[in-house]
Amino acid sequence: MPLEVVVACLFAVVSGVNDGGTLLATGLKLPTVRPIVGVLTLVLLTALVPLVSQQVAHTFVTRLASFEGPGATHAMTIAVLSAIAVVMALSHHGRPTSLTLAIVGGLTGAGLGWGLEVSAGSVALVLAVAFAAPFAGALAAWATTRLLVAMTTSRGLRRWHWAGFVLQCVAYAANDGQKMLAVFLVAVGSSGPSVSFAAAALFGLGTLYGMPRAGRTLGREILASRPLHGVAAELASGTTVIGCAAVGMPVSMTQSIAGSLIGTGVAYGGGRVRWYAAVKIVIAWVLTLPAAGLLAAVAAITVKGIS
Repeated sequence: MPLEVVVACLFAVVSGVNDGGTLLATGLKLPTVRPIVGVLTLVLLTALVPLVSQQVAHTFVTRLASFEGPGATHAMTIAVLSAIAVVMALSHHGRPTSLTLAIVGGLTGAGLGWGLEVSAGSVALVLAVAFAAPFAGALAAWATTRLLVAMTTSRGLRRWHWAGFVLQCVAYAANDGQKMLAVFLVAVGSSGPSVSFAAAALFGLGTLYGMPRAGRTLGREILASRPLHGVAAELASGTTVIGCAAVGMPVSMTQSIAGSLIGTGVAYGGGRVRWYAAVKIVIAWVLTLPAAGLLAAVAAITVKGIS
């Protein structure tokens, strides 16, 4: 099996470890969606939604840098490995971060290091949207929390939980989940149904492994969470990320969920938000993209020089 395909498979598993558990963690306070049902729903939508829309995948492959022609697969492999290395290093030191930010940095750095055409305007636009997404999620969550308090009961909250969970899964599949599709697109030259389902299956395996850790980080560290917080965060982050997907802008679901949890906590006065944990995560976000970009650029220059 070619190295590029092996790396693409590894990336799908790491995406599940880093992202999948986060998607389930916000709603684990309610028994409405059982973990195994949640995982299966997430995996199925991650496989199906890209068959309808691949806008964000093409942003990764063509708008940040042109990963076509000689050396493109090597540059993509370097970008992916650099992103994984940075995320694993930060997670090892207790600073969970965004794999989407890491792959954006890795793609940009590898593109520059390999001499591919990199669009500074597109990179700047993606970064601006990524910066704004957590704030948009927080604002949406604040408003959603107020509405749910006024409109629903504990029984009604269960129905909203299902709606929010499905919305969040669709949003992930339509947006930053497509980073897996982008990597496979370059590695195997195809993004058809077989590729989509294979990537989703590998993502599901990673999700099962990473769910307990993600549940501790977002379900407990950022916020002393109640069921209403999780439901409001699901609805808000799902809406925010789908909006970004509609215009082909990759954003991090992890960032959007974290911002939404903070927003729903602030709706109660801010006392439930554990700000030290939020600051720790923000610092990791700030470090992720430049670290992945620098590592990928140095690796690309080195590999190209000796090849």
